Amino acid sequence: MKYAEKAITAGILSLGLAAGAHAQSAMEAQEESDWTVSANLSVVSDYRFRGLMQTNGKPALQGGFDIGHSSGFYVGNWNSSISWLSDSDPDISSNVEMDFYAGYSHAFANDVTLDVGVLHYYYPGRYPGGFNDPDTTEAYLGLGYGPVTFKYSHALTDLFGAENSRHSQYFEAGLAVPTGVWGLDLNAHVGYQKIRNMDDGSYTDWSIGLSRQFDRFTVSLTYVDSNADRDLYTNGHGKYTGRAAAVLGLSAAF
Repeated sequence: MKYAEKAITAGILSLGLAAGAHAQSAMEAQEESDWTVSANLSVVSDYRFRGLMQTNGKPALQGGFDIGHSSGFYVGNWNSSISWLSDSDPDISSNVEMDFYAGYSHAFANDVTLDVGVLHYYYPGRYPGGFNDPDTTEAYLGLGYGPVTFKYSHALTDLFGAENSRHSQYFEAGLAVPTGVWGLDLNAHVGYQKIRNMDDGSYTDWSIGLSRQFDRFTVSLTYVDSNADRDLYTNGHGKYTGRAAAVLGLSAAF
């Protein structure tokens, strides 16, 4: 075989190998694209959960990760520093909240979304004898239409240590829209916590705030308030945990 023929043959072979390698890489990329992994980290001036203080009005460090599949199924974990348990009883050593969840989400036509899953709130630590376990499991169903969301959560266990509170319910609605001013987004929320066998414990919470995204960072300022019973929701430090507050947050997505 002449040198030119060898060169042409080698070129054809290398092109074939390159095409095969490219096809294989494309297939691998396609397979890898079925899964997404994301993480988040944030600090807030006051951790509020359903309108109530979780850190006695002090800052909290938070973060977690999510793993999602193109089919819509996902799992995740989110964590935050807390003090509400030790604020209620100094013999409790728990100072962290760990949330584990799994679910399914789907986007339909006409901006309709569905989100259904199970979430477990875990509070590791030492507890005094006779203290009801604060760990809580809830099933949730969320529906969205454009910028509006509705979510229902149903407690499958006692709710955060409240005695005989299984099957408690939380109803919430949210709104997130761009203002068109300085890149700010408007976020509003209203929720109703119904605690079974504890009528005085049921309450409504609401919030409204502004946020702005800078690349992977988001800054937010939110007004939070509730009508929770002052006598029932005052902690061991004499602070009313449902009082109004302005919460400043900084978060990063990875």
